Amino acid sequence: MRRDAFLKSCLALAAAGTLPSVARASAALKMMIPANPGGGWDTTGRALGKALQDAGVAASVSFDNKGGAAGALGLSQFLNASKGDPNALMVMGAVMIGGLIGSKSPLSLAQATPLARLISEYNVFVLPAASPWKTMQDVVEQLKKDPGSVKWGGGSRGSTEHIAAAMIAQAAGVDPAKINYVAFRGGGEAVAAILGGNVSVGGSGFSEFQQYIEAGKMRAVGITAPERIKGIDVPTLKELGIPVEIGNWRGVYGAPGITAEQRKALVEMITKATQHKSWLEALEKNGWTPALLTGDAFAQFVERDTAQLRETMTRAGMIGS
Repeated sequence: MRRDAFLKSCLALAAAGTLPSVARASAALKMMIPANPGGGWDTTGRALGKALQDAGVAASVSFDNKGGAAGALGLSQFLNASKGDPNALMVMGAVMIGGLIGSKSPLSLAQATPLARLISEYNVFVLPAASPWKTMQDVVEQLKKDPGSVKWGGGSRGSTEHIAAAMIAQAAGVDPAKINYVAFRGGGEAVAAILGGNVSVGGSGFSEFQQYIEAGKMRAVGITAPERIKGIDVPTLKELGIPVEIGNWRGVYGAPGITAEQRKALVEMITKATQHKSWLEALEKNGWTPALLTGDAFAQFVERDTAQLRETMTRAGMIGS
């Protein structure tokens, strides 16, 4: 089923009151968001927190933002402070995996408890409105002439937009090691740098740039999706003759050392939250594609994605083989 049809049918069910109902729970959940406010993890975590409460499976959800090092700072705090806590959650995603690989961090997601993949999203590249470049082809031509003169801005090193920029350089015949990439601790910082003209090209999920694109303050020039996304009038890189496709996804983990029963309860709470009208509206508003995958299936997905990201980053010259 197409994303728009899926959301339409689910919203209709929610409006009719035919989605599963649950009794109000007394859980006071704590959610680690390993990034600064304003970015994709922050938006996802807060949308999930609202849905958990609206669905009646949590009495309250508190949030703790801890940005830096592609989420590694937040992950470290989560692993150390939440052991055995059945009410602790952490938002994460492909960016964290890429960051851990790129930095060769001693931290491991295997220490925490995989609960669910929530959504998938593709990266959009934008230019400041005042940029002398108008298209992604203009960016690529400049990249060929002088790689260092194109300043890419986005999430931390190892993020999907960083990997995509390296892949674009590689496709253009430019050494990926020569790209000038500026990493930011959160989406808010990246947006400010783009609007201020402090970077040449910005990359992130469409939802983070949408209001600025619609206001004419940013120009969207390419998206890393395999085909155009309904409701997002941005050409794919493939469509522009740049053979680059890479997806982003976000999910949620539980604390280290929780029991199988506690893990099952959290998975059930998250599943019910993602069936609630509140979450379905967040999907539609942010242009997110639902990608729910829970429990062991999610854990296996993370293992596969880690291996694939490591291979992609190696090919793009971002890490040694």
